[in-house]
Formats: sequence, C-alpha cells, structure tokens
Amino acid sequence: MSATYEPVVLVSGGSGGLGPAVARRMGGTGGHVVIAGADNDQTDASIVTETVAADHGHLDALVLDASECLSLPGEDPGTLRAFHEKHRALVSLAMPLMSPGARIVYVTSHQAHFFPHKAVPKGCTAAVASMRAGETALYAMRSQLGRHGIHLSVVSSERTGSGIHSATSVHELTGAVVAAVTTRTPPGLVCVGGTHYLMTA
Repeated sequence: MSATYEPVVLVSGGSGGLGPAVARRMGGTGGHVVIAGADNDQTDASIVTETVAADHGHLDALVLDASECLSLPGEDPGTLRAFHEKHRALVSLAMPLMSPGARIVYVTSHQAHFFPHKAVPKGCTAAVASMRAGETALYAMRSQLGRHGIHLSVVSSERTGSGIHSATSVHELTGAVVAAVTTRTPPGLVCVGGTHYLMTA
C-alpha cells in the first residue's frame, strides 16, 4: 500500500508571520507547511524551494503573505523592492514543483487591494503601493498559471497602519487562507473582516 499523500504548503513571512498560524491549522488537514525566512533575499527563496524539492519533491500551494510589508520599518524603496522581488522569485521557483490543481494564495490588505481608490493610512503609501503592484503582477501571470493548471486566490484583510489586525482576527484570516488552499473550488477573491472599510472614502 502506498504512503498517504501529504500536501505541501510553502508560506512566506518567517516564523513571526502568518506561517505558524497556517501551519497549526493545516496540521488538522494532514498537510505539511514549510515557512520561508523573513529575509527579503532572493537567495533565501532559492534555498527554501530547493529544500522543498529535496524533502518532498512537490509543492501543492504557495502562500505569499504580502501584508507583512506593512510591518517593514520605514518606506525605503530598496527594502520594498527587495520584498517584492523575493515574492516574484518564489513564484518562479515554485512553479516547476507545482502540478495541475496547485494553488497560489496572495494575502494582502484592503488598503492595498483597493489602492488607489481608497484612503491609505499616513506613512503607508509606498508599502501599500508595493503590495498592490505584487497583486497586479500575479494577475498578469494568470494565463501562464492557467496553462500549468495553477489557481490564483487573493485573500484581503483589514489591517491598521502598522500592519496589525483590527476587525480581522488571526483565526479568521488563517481560516480563509487554509480554505483557499484546501477547498475543492478555490475562490478568486476573499475579503475577510469588517465591511466598513469599503464604505470609507
């Protein structure tokens, strides 16, 4: 009898980000979660995907926690660019490990998803714009992803200017991410948390 298939999920953000919460929730589904380091370094992206290939031979889902961008110190263009480039590298390196039916989940904030049509907290414009650029870049790849049978989902949550959850709880956000990874028919977009943000200017 063959061994039970164990889905493998790679989550960006390091041990202090969304990864541990997703790992705990995925543990109940029989999945295995690999957490990418928090360093904004394309070398780290290469190392973690090589590790996944060596240890598991496949990847079923890639979760990109773009919302961690709001927690980066300052709005240094170089730091934000490195953050964005690491996510691009993770997608490029992960795709060869992904079979038809695999998922990419992009976790963002309402401020970024609706940018520039909604107000942005003071001091967060550059970070929010970078997150929106990352989402737009993935949308531009949908044809390429589709040819490989890879589905893209965006999970948008409400955050404060410092990147901390407000109306959205970690539990609720994690549930939405895990559902996007595991549900039979994954959603294209999930908005998590209060709806009052959509009513603001």
